[in-house]
Amino acid sequence: MSSPDHPAAKSSPTLGFMLKASAVLWIIWGLAHVAFGVFGLNGFMAGDAAGTMKAMAGGADPASLEVDYPAAVVALLNQHSWNLLWFGLFTTVGGIMIWRRSAVAVIMTAIVGGAADAGYFMFVDLGGFAAPPGPQMTWISAAAILLSMFVYIRSDRLKSL
Repeated sequence: MSSPDHPAAKSSPTLGFMLKASAVLWIIWGLAHVAFGVFGLNGFMAGDAAGTMKAMAGGADPASLEVDYPAAVVALLNQHSWNLLWFGLFTTVGGIMIWRRSAVAVIMTAIVGGAADAGYFMFVDLGGFAAPPGPQMTWISAAAILLSMFVYIRSDRLKSL
C-alpha cells in the first residue's frame, strides 16, 4: 500500500473507477466473442457455411460468400469459431479478475484480447469486410487495454488501490 502522500493514493477513487470500467469493457468484449464463437460453431457444424459467413463477414459482398465450402475450409472456420469462444471466455474471466484488482489479469487479458483483436483489425477491418458490431469491439478492447494499463502503471501495479 502506498503512503497517503503518493499521487496514486490521492487519485485512487478515479483509478478504481477506471479499472472497473476496463473490467466491464472486457466482460462485454468477452461475452460478445463467446456468442460469436458459439454462433460460428453452430452454423458451420450444421452445414450452413455460406449463411454463417454472410453473418460473420457482414461487410463482404454476400454473393461472393455463396459458395460450396470445402471440408478443410469449414474445419478452419470451426477452429476460428473455437478461438473466438475461448478468447471470449478468457477475457470474460479476466474482466472479473480485473474487477477484483488482479494485476496479472490486467496483463494477461490485454495480451490475449489485444492480440485476438489485432488480428481482426488487420485482416477484417482493414480488409473492408467488417460490419457492426465488429469494429465497435475493436474500440472496446482498445479502451479496456488503455484504461487498465494506465491504472496499472499509475497505481504501482494496483497495490495502491
